[in-house]
Amino acid sequence: MPVLGAFGTQLTALHHQWDPTRFIAAGAGTKASYGRWLHSQLEEPDVVVLTAEQENAIVGYAYASREGYDYMALRGPAGVIHDLFVDPERRSQGIGRMLLDAAVAELRKRGAGLVVLSTAHRNEAAQRLFATAGFRLTMVEMALDDKA
Repeated sequence: MPVLGAFGTQLTALHHQWDPTRFIAAGAGTKASYGRWLHSQLEEPDVVVLTAEQENAIVGYAYASREGYDYMALRGPAGVIHDLFVDPERRSQGIGRMLLDAAVAELRKRGAGLVVLSTAHRNEAAQRLFATAGFRLTMVEMALDDKA
C-alpha cells in the first residue's frame, strides 16, 4: 500500500498541475491517506485493485469497481475504472494497456457489460490509450470556477 499511496500522490499532483482549480493538491498526508483508503477498498466484493510488477517492483496499478445505477451520471450498472497509473519511468512499455485490459476483464467477470472511465482533458496519452482499447467519448466535463 505505501507504493500505491505514492502512485496515488503522483496521480493527484499531476492532475492538480494540469488544473489547480479543478483538482485537489497532494499534501504531506496524501500518500498514507490514499494507501489506507485503497487498502480499505480491498474488502469490497465489487472492487478490483491490480498491480503491475517488473523486476520485483510494483510499477503501476489499476483501481476499478462494478457499480449499480448512477442517476447523477445517467448511467445504468457498469464497471468504472477510477485509476490507471504507471510509474513515469516505465511508461510506453505496454504496462498501462496490460493493466487496462486486465481491469476490463475482471469487471466483465463480475458482470459489467458496460465499462466507463474519465480522463483529464490534458491527459492526451491516456486518451490515446483508451481509444486504442475501444473506449469512445460519451461525456465532456466542464468547470466554472469563481475566477470566471
